[in-house]
Amino acid sequence: MGPAMPLPRKDPTMDQNPRTRTVAASGRGALDISAIVLLSVLLSAGFILNFTLGNALAITGIKPQFIIAAYSLAILLTRANLAQSVLYGLISAAVIQLSTSVPGLNFVTEVAGALVMALLCRLEVAPAGRSITPFIAGFAATLVSGALFAGLGTVLMGAALVTVTAKIPVVLGTAVFNAIVVQALYTPLKAVLKRS
Repeated sequence: MGPAMPLPRKDPTMDQNPRTRTVAASGRGALDISAIVLLSVLLSAGFILNFTLGNALAITGIKPQFIIAAYSLAILLTRANLAQSVLYGLISAAVIQLSTSVPGLNFVTEVAGALVMALLCRLEVAPAGRSITPFIAGFAATLVSGALFAGLGTVLMGAALVTVTAKIPVVLGTAVFNAIVVQALYTPLKAVLKRS
């Protein structure tokens, strides 16, 4: 009998069990390319919608903030951790600088909103088997961001703090609108990412 032939080694780069491809932020503080691309696409859409549909709806007393909805969806879809969510908030705030009424303030408000989103999206609220976590988290993130912007913006612009009360209906209306957008878009976007 001749010498035994060595068995061929399995190439570790070959995946014998292909899985469904999903977009996820890397486990560390940095973002991977797919997460950055997703955030960029969502922010681009949000920026355009802010200037078009957002301005059109402003006459109703609601000023939709599609940028907040965009980073909220990105955090939900990638299950970003707190450090990654801060990066989402900072990138989003940089985009908002092109249209904000109080330059620089969004670096505080959007980081706060992104952190709220990251914390709440880990909850699973599903009455009757239907998850409403995107709605709750989207509402809270927009409410925190909007309330901070209204309060701090009023102080920075030298207006009386009591005038913030006049902005409460707008902040609440915007939070509800954004929550509906996030809830409505989360499931179809998640399905598209799974198929890609």
